[in-house]
Amino acid sequence: MKRSKAILLFATITAVVTAFLFLPVREWFLHFETYVKSLGALGPVLVAVVYVLCTVAFVPASALTIGSGTLFGLKTGFIVVIIGANLGALCSFLLARSFLRQKVATWAAGNAKFRSLDLAIGRQGFKMVLLTRLTPVFPFVLLNYFLGLTAVRTGAYVLANLIGMLPAMFLFVYIGAATRDTLAGQVDSSADFYQQVFKYLGLAATIALLVVIARIARKALREVEKAEEGSVVLGAPRLDVHFQPTHFDKMILTGDSDDQRLLGNCHPLGRLNPTPSGKYNLVVLGGGTAGLVSAAGAAALGAKVALIERNLMGGDCLNVGCVPSKGVIRAARAVHEARSGIEFGVSLAGEPKIDFGAAMARMRKLRADISEHDSVERFTKLGVDVFLGSGRFVDSRAVEVEGKKLRFDRAVIASGARAAEPPIRGLRESGFYTNETIFTLTELPRRMAVIGAGPIGCELAQSFRRFGSEVTMITDGGEILPKEDRDGAAIVRRRIDKDGVRIITTANVLRVEAINNTKKLTFSNGGRELEVDCDAILIAVGRTPNLENLGLDDAGISYTAHGVEVDDRLRTTNPRVFAAGDVCSRFKFTHAADAMARIVIANALFLARRRVTDLVIPWCTYTDPEIAHVGYYERDAQAAGFSVATITERLDRVDRAMLDGESDGFARVHYDRKTGKILGGTIVARHGGEMIGELTLAIAAKQSLGVLSSTVHPYPTQSEVWRKIGDAYMRTRLTPTVKKVFAKWLAWRR
Repeated sequence: MKRSKAILLFATITAVVTAFLFLPVREWFLHFETYVKSLGALGPVLVAVVYVLCTVAFVPASALTIGSGTLFGLKTGFIVVIIGANLGALCSFLLARSFLRQKVATWAAGNAKFRSLDLAIGRQGFKMVLLTRLTPVFPFVLLNYFLGLTAVRTGAYVLANLIGMLPAMFLFVYIGAATRDTLAGQVDSSADFYQQVFKYLGLAATIALLVVIARIARKALREVEKAEEGSVVLGAPRLDVHFQPTHFDKMILTGDSDDQRLLGNCHPLGRLNPTPSGKYNLVVLGGGTAGLVSAAGAAALGAKVALIERNLMGGDCLNVGCVPSKGVIRAARAVHEARSGIEFGVSLAGEPKIDFGAAMARMRKLRADISEHDSVERFTKLGVDVFLGSGRFVDSRAVEVEGKKLRFDRAVIASGARAAEPPIRGLRESGFYTNETIFTLTELPRRMAVIGAGPIGCELAQSFRRFGSEVTMITDGGEILPKEDRDGAAIVRRRIDKDGVRIITTANVLRVEAINNTKKLTFSNGGRELEVDCDAILIAVGRTPNLENLGLDDAGISYTAHGVEVDDRLRTTNPRVFAAGDVCSRFKFTHAADAMARIVIANALFLARRRVTDLVIPWCTYTDPEIAHVGYYERDAQAAGFSVATITERLDRVDRAMLDGESDGFARVHYDRKTGKILGGTIVARHGGEMIGELTLAIAAKQSLGVLSSTVHPYPTQSEVWRKIGDAYMRTRLTPTVKKVFAKWLAWRR
């Protein structure tokens, strides 16, 4: 405690004791109590009204809280204080909200600090109000007005106030009730001695409990603030009202029979949209994974559902993401295996014949086969009204699509994201591919330049190189896969290097020129301007949420450059509208969109309170070897305040990996030293995406690292690496002291 606070506390206690000893406090109290009692039932009402007025007038009400306990006793005094404090807080909040909120919000648009705080409180309003109420360092009378200036919802504010005020109010009323008994002279009766002892012991316990609650609240508030510092994006982007998404005829080969099957399933031409009939329980904007799961799940539960898709049902995952990319990656891996068979005693007379067109045709056939699951016909049979066209909000409770107005009780924004386009001079004029268009290729480019070294860039750079393209991958960062474990990314880089991909780091692409049939990239690297010639350019520099032309402003929905703003329960700033998937999440994965959609169904239709922050989401980059991760990275776990320990087990110590010739990799787990709780982990292995599930389940079940040691794996499998990590953890618990105790016990048993 600081010296100034200690002096102030000592002075306050001294003043109270002096007043109690030398002033006629008992006589004053008895006269005042007599007056209040003479008012009858009006007495408590009058005190509650005075409490409200004091709160609105910035007068600290601690004295009134104690006085209510003194005047009316613990039970009645507590009721009076609850009513007065909450009504006063609500009045202060509404006054600030009504007269000053709009002006402050306009001013805050240019103030980074307040804008950040405003977004944080709007997103986690209940939690932040509750924690500040539980922490006595915040002056309540000022906090009421301040919160009225922020984006916190009124309902969340009222509920958090009611719960958060209870401990402190109970304490002060308790003090007042104890004072009432003392001033009334009840301590003179020896029969009441033990009752008084019990009362003051209870008072001491209440104070101790309040101190503990306050400390917990302060710690939790710091954690929330720390999390918000890294997640809040300042300012909303300016949306291009003229933006047009990539049309589906550029994502497929319109003359290909398999792509015609895909089109017939996912966007049948000439189909008439249904006629809206009445109000929908749920309107879903977007037919990707998040939208399809939301619509199918809600319809299965009996809801009346409308689904709007402007392009191809199935979204990125089916049409231009997971499905086609994994088909191409598998074909490229088959080529690699044919070339590297000599290690296993298989040799070819010459270089294997590679038919790139056949590999792409296989991908298109399989994609068309899978598309039946996401088809318009299937969802219509499920009872969903499917509308093909561009949907946009026209107000807070209605969406319009192709001239038809759909009214809703709840809505879900699931419009997804698209490949980001970097501002490189001459790029558009020269032409380029993204993941939305690259799978239309039927001939292998002789030379390919990949701009970006994230998951998509690395996966396709390695695959096209294995097919036979001369691939140059350019990134402005110092390494590939910058978000992944550095040791794991280094292994992937070595393999991609070995495959023959040229990797250029810390390079800034300046311009692109098309000269005859060649594209020339000019980039700066190490202070020099260099050039790369290629026949095709793939852009893979990240993802941009699809926010344009949705009418978000008309529906009162806030958004930033990172997407639609949602709270823990995936509600937007319009409480009737939710969001799920890439449009609102930093986890831009199909499985994350699926999990979020299930939360939306529960929260939107059944008033559940499921939180997206409870999800444990793994991810995987499908290079060879794959790199998969779940939970915290070591640096993030340390920043979160954990005492982090790490165990790493190399695959060259796992029998099956050695037999498979896939020993260049490792598994790594981070855990809390104090509890053994698993915090996160990474695996680099040929089938890392298949193996990360075991660790994901352990984290979701809140297991300690010892559970990996007790899990029996079939031998020989590569997943035994998890058991080896569990065994290594158990050995750390065998300290010298424990070992001595065991030795003595066993010696005694002999």
